[in-house]
Amino acid sequence: MTNRITELLGTKYPIIQGGMAWVAESTLASAVSNAGGLGLIAGGSAPIDYLRDQIRRCKELTDKPFGVNIMLMSPNAEDLAQLCIDERVNVVTTGAGNPGKFIPAWKEAGIKVIPVIPSVALAKRMERAGADAVVAEGTESGGHIGENTTMCLVPQVVDALEIPVIAAGGIADGRGIAASFMLGAEGVQVGTRFLASDECQINPVYKQLVIDAKDTDNVVTGRTTGHPCRNLKTKFSKMLASGEKDGTLTPEKFEEITLGSLRKAVQDGNTDEGSFLCGLIAGMVNEVKPCSDIINEMFAQAGKLLNIDF
Repeated sequence: MTNRITELLGTKYPIIQGGMAWVAESTLASAVSNAGGLGLIAGGSAPIDYLRDQIRRCKELTDKPFGVNIMLMSPNAEDLAQLCIDERVNVVTTGAGNPGKFIPAWKEAGIKVIPVIPSVALAKRMERAGADAVVAEGTESGGHIGENTTMCLVPQVVDALEIPVIAAGGIADGRGIAASFMLGAEGVQVGTRFLASDECQINPVYKQLVIDAKDTDNVVTGRTTGHPCRNLKTKFSKMLASGEKDGTLTPEKFEEITLGSLRKAVQDGNTDEGSFLCGLIAGMVNEVKPCSDIINEMFAQAGKLLNIDF
């Protein structure tokens, strides 16, 4: 099967791997791309030299298309935007801001631009700015979240736009893909399921927390700062949520305590000081598999449900 997303991305399957900060690097991205999806390298706030190296490593590990995710609130967003042009990246996805000022230069360089959006209003702005597609991401996602659910957001965005829509948030198997297509999406973005992949380079403690998670092992922190984030429940994340709720943790103190907490989770597996970002769907993720098995199984199941041969 081909559709507007597979044609846009140059992939076998209409699936993008989430651009998870500190998680999405060249090993994971290349594995997803080699499996027929679109792998992403997360820009985050990482040094430009490191990101340039990751992009070049990914080119050595796959001859398939891959992309870079840029968090627009990062201090080095402008440098990373230029790096994507210099390194001839296939696709750029963006979050946490409006990429409008970068889109003309990216398009001139032949880069496909796919912003991640939490609302219909922002989706319309991105279409007017020249985006090739959008990722409509529901609050079920891990990491930074909006308030609208995937089930409600996706069809409203589909109805509002002419460009194709990719669904994200709460998708971990073929049923989620099928549901997304029924809502009008033409592709999916998946993050949490890839945390439990062989190629994902996170600390084994992080990976095991995802595997062990139940449907209720999830908490949102950071609402008082204006940047809510979905985490796995740990002693640390529950402390943050409790402090925000009772007012003992000011936004300034919250920012101080959480500085570097994602790195501590991803690299060190530090459950006392780390933020283990993860989506609500973790309760369905029960084993570690290669990315190729994850993707093939998801689309085999989706194909049966939709009566489509992916």
